[in-house]
Amino acid sequence: MTTIGKRIKSLRESKNLTQTELSEILGMKTYTTVSKWESDDNFPKGKDLKTLSQLFNVSSDYLLGLSIEKKANIKQNDLISNILETSKKLKVNRQENVLNYANTELKEQKASNSKVMEISDYQAEKEYPYYDDAVSAGTGQYIGISQRDTITLPVDFDADYVVPVNGNSMEPEYYDGDYIFIESTVNVSDGEIGVFEYYGDTYVKQLILEDDHAYLHSLNKRYKDMLVDADSDFRVLGRVVGRYAEK
Repeated sequence: MTTIGKRIKSLRESKNLTQTELSEILGMKTYTTVSKWESDDNFPKGKDLKTLSQLFNVSSDYLLGLSIEKKANIKQNDLISNILETSKKLKVNRQENVLNYANTELKEQKASNSKVMEISDYQAEKEYPYYDDAVSAGTGQYIGISQRDTITLPVDFDADYVVPVNGNSMEPEYYDGDYIFIESTVNVSDGEIGVFEYYGDTYVKQLILEDDHAYLHSLNKRYKDMLVDADSDFRVLGRVVGRYAEK
């Protein structure tokens, strides 16, 4: 698997740049940050990601491993620019209408592209290890260390086990009672959804990485982020690779 660190290293070497030279171009005092990127110990965000994309003439999606196409979609970028420029000319109440419409479109797109499968859509069945202690999408729930049972579901994900979701903090992506499929790994990247143990309780959350700390982020805006730093009682249990909702 080509990681973001490997892509940055390959692109840097294609320009015959050292880590120190790239750091200087990015306005950094030492090569340490670039070195951590390339070893996948940290990830570029915000302006650094944008600068890297411009420097190497590739899309941000390519750097993040979301696309195999190096070049950005110029047509799409032009469309987005036109939307932004037009929206700036509108009064605030009309800008809110545009935002509401865009959010509705996004919600419908996510629903249509979701990994959720209904029985009528997928007839094959697969048996998974199953823990009946739900992971929390709310206030926290401990997950037992022993396998409780197996469960057979009409979907096929490359997962190590299945757990149910409890709570609504990850709506509208994950709902109370959904089954989520977990790949056992400690390598959860910035922006990915994972299962985490935090002070003895287990949560399904989005991981947001910062320079010296991280957050467990809820998709439901009614819930506050949970700070993770060097002093936190915290560990990564796995990455969410899919979900299943019963009718």
